[in-house]
Amino acid sequence: MNEPAAIEFENVTFAYTGARTQALSSVSLRVEAGERLGVLGPNGGGKSTLLKLALGIEDDFAGQIRVFGKSPRQARRAGLIGYLPQRCEAELDFPLTGLQATLLGAEGRRFGFGPTRRESIKCAHDAIKLVGAETFADQQVGKLSGGQLQRIFIARALAGSPRILALDEPTVGIDIVGQQEFAMLLERVHRELGVTILIVTHDVRAIAAGCDRVACLACTLHFHDSPQGLTPQVLAEVFQHDVSPMFGELHVDAHAAAGCAHDHGHIHDGGRGEHPPRRAEDVDG
Repeated sequence: MNEPAAIEFENVTFAYTGARTQALSSVSLRVEAGERLGVLGPNGGGKSTLLKLALGIEDDFAGQIRVFGKSPRQARRAGLIGYLPQRCEAELDFPLTGLQATLLGAEGRRFGFGPTRRESIKCAHDAIKLVGAETFADQQVGKLSGGQLQRIFIARALAGSPRILALDEPTVGIDIVGQQEFAMLLERVHRELGVTILIVTHDVRAIAAGCDRVACLACTLHFHDSPQGLTPQVLAEVFQHDVSPMFGELHVDAHAAAGCAHDHGHIHDGGRGEHPPRRAEDVDG
């Protein structure tokens, strides 16, 4: 019997209560187990909404979503998804060390109070080691640098032994060197654990750094294929901007995978306008 997809969206449409427009429209997307998928799109394009639906945070949608054959809420209760949210300043005010924060992930499915289990402590230490955070795991999270904090939060997401690692705008506030280190870190996590990785971002570099496939999303899917198909023309259609300067002299023919919302086998020039968005606040995007 074939294993079910890690995540599968089937003709999913969703609108927030009171909104005049849909956040997502007729989105169909299949993420295979062990795959690394990047969801790229503009702020407000539906990326974070897609992630919230997969996590079971929002569930009043049309269509079907399955996570390893389960509903998103069932998958969440089973601990199938480790989640790295956008940077949350509130968390930095708590007097927790990096190891203690990671332990929260290891104990995430446990109800009630009691002593920390030895198994959880081992899982937390293993996750800290995997992400290379041993040297600062005993420091308070509020005193860590952006790159260090990111490693701790990835360790926390992995400490519960999920089958999927979902990351929301993971490179926000991280410099170029840090982004390169982040790409190498995800490569190591994928190689050693074999987890399915889902990244939602508006940062092209975060996608090109290590994803097997890309889904370009702006309310509906505009492209779904390998990163090599991300031409300036494809991105101009998604972002409604001229993004050629981001690619320099890169020229690659784009061929959309079967089942995509739009066929980009023959792509025309996208619209011209102001520069791509620079802000990272993708609250419902």
